Amino acid sequence: MVGIGNRDGGDDAVGPYIIDKLKQLGLRDIEMLDVGIAPENFTDVIKKKHPETVVLIDAIDMGISLGKIRRVKKDHIGEMHISTHGIPLSVIIKYLETFVSSVILIGIQPDQMYGEMSETVRNAADKLVMKICLKDVENISYLE
Repeated sequence: MVGIGNRDGGDDAVGPYIIDKLKQLGLRDIEMLDVGIAPENFTDVIKKKHPETVVLIDAIDMGISLGKIRRVKKDHIGEMHISTHGIPLSVIIKYLETFVSSVILIGIQPDQMYGEMSETVRNAADKLVMKICLKDVENISYLE
């Protein structure tokens, strides 16, 4: 589980927020990384752990209702604004796919990328934490 985002960037903090919540729950069967705004700096860490699946969580402007959670197919990634990091996630995903079986990108529709995280996005993040705990990530709807 990889949380991407800027802790000081309003709704962009959703990835790190989710990782914090998962760690608080003490889950032992899920590897968790808060990569901040530079996921490219953690590809070697992921590669060394050699997981079967990597789940990336980020604030993504998908043009849908605030706080909605969607899986994003890699061919849709170039069509939307994703977080505040420098290297496009499409490049990172392509690289990760060279050594893991599956990369899943989960986006939460943000409202504001400054100040505090909005209540709607925080509530959506808490719902996603529950889905992760129930191992129900595969059933999250794809962005159409």
